Amino acid sequence: MQYGICNLGIVPIRLEPSDTSEMVTQSLYGDCFKVLEQRKKWSRIRFAFDKYEGWIDNKQYIEVNHDVYKTHVDLGLNLASDLVEYVSDTSNQLYPIPIGSNLNCIDTFNHRFDGNRITSKRSKSHLISTAFLYLNAPYLWGGKTPFGIDCSGFTQMVYKLNGYVLLRDASQQASQGSALSFIEESEPGDLAFFDNSDGQIIHVGIIMEDNYIIHAHGKVRIDRLDHSGIYNVERNTHTHKLRVIKKII
Repeated sequence: MQYGICNLGIVPIRLEPSDTSEMVTQSLYGDCFKVLEQRKKWSRIRFAFDKYEGWIDNKQYIEVNHDVYKTHVDLGLNLASDLVEYVSDTSNQLYPIPIGSNLNCIDTFNHRFDGNRITSKRSKSHLISTAFLYLNAPYLWGGKTPFGIDCSGFTQMVYKLNGYVLLRDASQQASQGSALSFIEESEPGDLAFFDNSDGQIIHVGIIMEDNYIIHAHGKVRIDRLDHSGIYNVERNTHTHKLRVIKKII
């Protein structure tokens, strides 16, 4: 089996091996993965972080052996903490990287990084302040950065930046943690999940104090949360139907 590391800032991961296929997630700088299948132009990969699978352009990652892959996976937390930063190579060319990029690959790529890092797990109380870093980021299906993000990408990145692992999709995240019976039992940082008319989990957000929720819907925004779901004051209507609240931490 082959292995790879993303050497560019933000790379689309596709549902099928085609540039016109749906983007299901993104690979950020330093993300490690197994290469499950390799074709002439595309590779099907599985991320080490959340085991999510998709197709990546072969020109947008570097192949490494198992020992290098395992070393990077085992190194622990080492993430870029500024919204946008740069790494530079030996020719002083700059590569822009977004918040949440994994810096364990710096030596492997012979890159230099002078920005701020997150190197230790933080308490649950930091989740909301981290979430505010993405406030007003536009909604983008499959996105994971302040330049475009979806609802589960948002919750995953907020938790990741504090040292915790969430799965990629809302339905997958809903399988984690412990369910709460009432909103009143929740704490800031807990996750609220919402379903459609078929009972499928389709949305997730992060609970705040005083019955507010921060979530990605059109943009990362703050709305009211009640027992029925998310209430949008601007539109004077409920936009999402509450299914379950989960305590992850």
